[in-house]
Amino acid sequence: MAADIVLYMIGLMFVLVLLGFHIAVVLAITSGLGLWLMLGDFNIAISLLSSASYDAIRSQVFIVIPLFVLMGDFVSKSGAAGDLFRVCNRALRRLPGRLAVATVAGNAIFAAVTGVSIASAAAFSRIAYPEMRALGYKKEFALGAVAGSACLGMLIPPSVLLIVWAVLTEMSVGALFIAGVVPGIMLALMFASYCVIAATIDPSIAPAAPSSADAEKRPGEVVGTIGILSLVGLVIGGIWGGLFNPTEAAGFGAIGALLLGIVKGMRGRDVMQAVYSAGRTTAPIMFLLIAATMYSRLLAMGGAVNYIQDLLLGIGGGIVVIVLVMMLIWLLLGMVIDSVSIILLTVPIFAPIAMTLGLDPIAFAIFGILIIEAGLLTPPFGLLIYTVKGAVTDRDVRLSHIFRGAMPYTLLIIAAAVLVILVPSLATWLPSLGR
Repeated sequence: MAADIVLYMIGLMFVLVLLGFHIAVVLAITSGLGLWLMLGDFNIAISLLSSASYDAIRSQVFIVIPLFVLMGDFVSKSGAAGDLFRVCNRALRRLPGRLAVATVAGNAIFAAVTGVSIASAAAFSRIAYPEMRALGYKKEFALGAVAGSACLGMLIPPSVLLIVWAVLTEMSVGALFIAGVVPGIMLALMFASYCVIAATIDPSIAPAAPSSADAEKRPGEVVGTIGILSLVGLVIGGIWGGLFNPTEAAGFGAIGALLLGIVKGMRGRDVMQAVYSAGRTTAPIMFLLIAATMYSRLLAMGGAVNYIQDLLLGIGGGIVVIVLVMMLIWLLLGMVIDSVSIILLTVPIFAPIAMTLGLDPIAFAIFGILIIEAGLLTPPFGLLIYTVKGAVTDRDVRLSHIFRGAMPYTLLIIAAAVLVILVPSLATWLPSLGR
């Protein structure tokens, strides 16, 4: 009976989401209603949800998200992202499609100092896209490079998605951070290779720039680039080397990014704008996590995970079919809701099933993040697509241009996810060195 109630609540949840209700409100309502129906007492149901919310808020892991997002906002508003792109551009000047490759390289490095892809997409839409168009790059190719490579921000640590996954599954945030490094670098190389190959096959999409078109060095450019690289070493190196836990690394990273911003010319108003921007980004995520804790309590008390596990195992076809079903569900959800919401809805169910199947939890986490990450680029609700559309100043850019340009990157992300699930050591090798 309890499992049936949970399944009805999950069905109601998806109906309300598709009707346009906010996911946090949906999680809270269905969790409260489900527990009320199971226990038969409204006050007990509310008491259980209140204690679950209180326990979630007390967790130190929650402070990691706003601090890492703040670090990224400080770096973005300081202008250091532009410095990084120009340095990458000059370093890669011999490659076909070098501005697209520089966009990928810049996003890969910038991803290591911000917890969300939105900051990367917004920054490089204003920095890289105008330069690519000025040199005659095809619109779809330029937009695809910006939107596609911005996805690296959700995989290369620090990543909000990795933090949310760790909170829900009670895994180590530090272990997941380190696990994302090798797959993140691998995916960045796949993106860069695509840019080079596409520009080589069809030079018209990325015309070679004359040597005179190389941007001149700007004052402070080296400072900005070295500052970002130093932050990457401080945060990732500190966690991997055991000097900091993720919460401490986030604090030191935010302080370091603030100092970099001040060196680059940020003053009081700019600092407060970065703080407000970080607050606007993280507040909805925190409410979602609190609501997700209620949802997890409902699943645990209703025994729904075991019921769904038996249902999936009864499909037949073994582990391959079950993993494919999970992939399909994630990709379909990615078309209508955001990545954090997808994790909150599915991971409490899918993660225990994956462990039952014998999949490595770290490799499965990276696999899941990659598949969910592909949803950032899929129509009709590709979060990064809309971010790029809103950030570029070119009025002729349409959503269809960005979706078409980003499609190869979506396929590469899915290919990388398949590689991780087939070769788990891609995700588990680096964390094992730090043990």
